[in-house]
Amino acid sequence: MKKTKIALVTGGSRGLGKDMAINISKKGIDVVITYHTNEQAANEVVSEIEKNGQKAKAFKLDTSNTKEFGAFFDRLSAYLTQEYGNPNFDFLINNAGTGLYNPIVDTSEEQFDEQMNIHFKGVYFLTQKALSFINDGGRIINISSGLTRFSFPGASAYACMKGAVEVFTRYLAKELGPRKITANIVAPGAIVTDFGGGTNRDDNEKRQTISNITALGKVGEPEDIGGVVTFLCTEDARWINGQRLEVSGGMLL
Repeated sequence: MKKTKIALVTGGSRGLGKDMAINISKKGIDVVITYHTNEQAANEVVSEIEKNGQKAKAFKLDTSNTKEFGAFFDRLSAYLTQEYGNPNFDFLINNAGTGLYNPIVDTSEEQFDEQMNIHFKGVYFLTQKALSFINDGGRIINISSGLTRFSFPGASAYACMKGAVEVFTRYLAKELGPRKITANIVAPGAIVTDFGGGTNRDDNEKRQTISNITALGKVGEPEDIGGVVTFLCTEDARWINGQRLEVSGGMLL
């Protein structure tokens, strides 16, 4: 009997994470998502995944607070053991995040620390905690940003943390090679979500600017990203490792 694969998607209650979780479930993979505050939205994602015929579960987690990680993995492993007979899973997708658009001159130390905690420190130590639970042959997919390749004023703190995660991902790929665990980056361009105040969705002038510098002539949608993350969870992607896949429609080529 074929073993069911399980994915953990952080920040899976809305936006890109929601689309990733639902797309992954369409490949016959069970999904656990985390959410920060919106339990109702998380439960709606769980219901949608269950309609696809897969098991799903949502756990509350502040991915910027490393002190929560031990208790989170206790809850997660208890759930997995109850449902599947062991505490392990196969795919870790580090997606949770928040936006910050502030010029360098106006960025406070508190804002910088918040970006570091959620986008780099949290990813680093959540992944560290997860390593003993990820099955050999599993996958780690970290979500970065097109802003590590091109620069827009106001995104320095956010982009710096994503750049750090890209370096971290290459080290994961190297160190986890003996366990046949791959680690890759998916770097979205501008996407229509409520991320960073929803300006990519609501600011028509910004949308036009993005469209003008994108080869495919439009702003991306969440469904443009979820399928790529899902592909990296399939056997077809087994030989992709330590790579950065930018999914931006061809921004600033």
